[in-house]
Amino acid sequence: MSDQLKFIVEKLNKEPFKKNFNLITFDSLEPMQLLQVLNDALAEIDPKHSVDIREETPDQTAKRMLNILGILKYKPPGNAADMSTFRQGLVVGSKPVIHPVLYWLLQKTNELKKRAYLARYLVKLDVPTEFLQDDVVFDTNKQYEELMENFKTLHKECEQLKSSGFSTAEIRRDITAMEEEKDQLMKRVERLKKRVETVQNHRRMLEMASQLRVEKEREESLAQQKQEQRNQLFNAEQKLQRAQLHLKNMRHAASDAKPEGLIKRLEEEIKFNSYMVSEKLPKELESKQRTQSLMQRVVSEQVMDQSDLTELEAKIQEVNSEINQLTEKRMRNDPTDDKLSLFRQQAAIISRKKETKAEELQDAKEEIANLEREIAQKSSQVRDSDGSEMLRGDEFKRYLSKLRGKSLVFKKKRQELADLAAECGVLQRTEQILKQRHDSFQQQLQAIEQKRGISGYTDTQEELERLSVLKNEVDEMKGRTLDDMSEMVKKLNTMIADKKSALAPVIKELRPLRQQCQELTQEHDEKKAQYDSCAAGLESNCSKLEQEVRGLQEECSQGESQYHYINLIIKIAEVQIQRAADEMKAYVSPDAQERKKALRDQYSKNIQEQENLGKKLREQQKSVRESHGPNMKQVKMWKDFEKLMECKKTGFLKLQNQVLTERVIQEAGEDRLIL
Repeated sequence: MSDQLKFIVEKLNKEPFKKNFNLITFDSLEPMQLLQVLNDALAEIDPKHSVDIREETPDQTAKRMLNILGILKYKPPGNAADMSTFRQGLVVGSKPVIHPVLYWLLQKTNELKKRAYLARYLVKLDVPTEFLQDDVVFDTNKQYEELMENFKTLHKECEQLKSSGFSTAEIRRDITAMEEEKDQLMKRVERLKKRVETVQNHRRMLEMASQLRVEKEREESLAQQKQEQRNQLFNAEQKLQRAQLHLKNMRHAASDAKPEGLIKRLEEEIKFNSYMVSEKLPKELESKQRTQSLMQRVVSEQVMDQSDLTELEAKIQEVNSEINQLTEKRMRNDPTDDKLSLFRQQAAIISRKKETKAEELQDAKEEIANLEREIAQKSSQVRDSDGSEMLRGDEFKRYLSKLRGKSLVFKKKRQELADLAAECGVLQRTEQILKQRHDSFQQQLQAIEQKRGISGYTDTQEELERLSVLKNEVDEMKGRTLDDMSEMVKKLNTMIADKKSALAPVIKELRPLRQQCQELTQEHDEKKAQYDSCAAGLESNCSKLEQEVRGLQEECSQGESQYHYINLIIKIAEVQIQRAADEMKAYVSPDAQERKKALRDQYSKNIQEQENLGKKLREQQKSVRESHGPNMKQVKMWKDFEKLMECKKTGFLKLQNQVLTERVIQEAGEDRLIL
């Protein structure tokens, strides 16, 4: 507790509180003063709580502090039953309650400032459900939630940018570099525009170029989409192949699946896996580790030459001879070991066979997996070529059995159709014969009626019988309909009476409710009108305030730009004044070295040098003008001389071609060629 009080006092004595407390004065504070200190700490975190608690009631102060502590997610020490004690202690300013709160607030001030800032925008307002039934309130609430989500995303991006390590200097350098590049590009574009303006139909060519660029971008996007869709299709095909292979294996396993067979197969797999895990794989791992250690030893040792190798081979031969001698001695001395050696040999043979079989089984499984992959690839190729899937194994057998069953059913149905066609032919023939007999009987009957003088009697009799049958049917139908209608009327009357008796108390209860509904609808209309007028006023005020804020922001931005512009002009003027002062100081200085640094002396020196250079150049020009005539004559003479020598050369060459003989004269030991 003393460390806690020391920390609180130390923090309160620093910025921004500056309380000048010590342990005694802080411990002797009154409850109201202690609450004020707590309120000042809360005001440092959230400026909304910068109030004097003497102007509030204790309940308001406690409610406000509990609200901000809940937003800051402060958890009081103890369990949930101590919350009432915590609230009472916060109201009366109890030290055991306020000291931990102060310690927590001062320990996490920066983090709690950020949390309070976020709570100002992320604490959701509780809108009653009856108000949300209004469309305007519902839309406003929805817009409020969308803005809250946008604030979350923007705050996350801001935090990421702060933690990403970007510095303002680098950003400014990048901005200046980009602005320079932009200026260069603008100048280049202007130059190109000036060049293009001289070309005919340049506007149409520019439009075509822009269309070409748009189409190229579209082509690139389409190519990218095509590649993505191909990748997705390839992944989907691979998933489908894996699923089909798995389904086939499951069907194959379930085709002859019996509990005993499945259990036996699982036991064999468990035995094989346990053998691989407990015996084979540890041995392989141990051997790999030994070889790795040996390799590391070989790598760590120095490079060996031929003598070292011969020495090692000699040591290996000695050790092998000693091992052979020891084994022979053991076999001679231990007779019981001879009995056990047979069992050891058999066990070694069995273990080797087991290892070889396990390796063969592993190789067979790998080969089966490779073959299944090849089959899947071949089936996919077949499916891509003709669109049909190749049947294999049990599926082909099932297909053949189905085909045999369908062929049998087809034969039976074909036989039935043939029998039915034959029977239909017999019946048609029978019908024709009966019709012929009926016609002959009718003719005989008509002849008899004519003889007796009662022709048409049979037709009239048949018509009367038909009409009597129809009349009986109509009478029966009328009777049934009348009975049904009477029964329906009775049922409806009874139902109406029952409904009236059942609805009578409901109607009595509904009458006052209707009146109440009318009153509530009237009150709702009045409240809605008030709400609409208030909302319209608030919106108009809000729009006015937004316009004022926008105008003030524009004035502020104009003032800032004018301020920066004036500051730049002032800085430039200060630099110029400083340069002028330095120039006057250097010019007036008695020191010769300082005067030489003055711009006036430097410029005068440069002017003198340029004047001397001009004099020299004028003298050179004068000498060149004077010697120009003789030099030109000399050049002409040299050109004439050159032409003369060319003519002599050509004559000499022609003379040389005409000479056909030559004489060689040897005088005083020398050979001379005379042409």
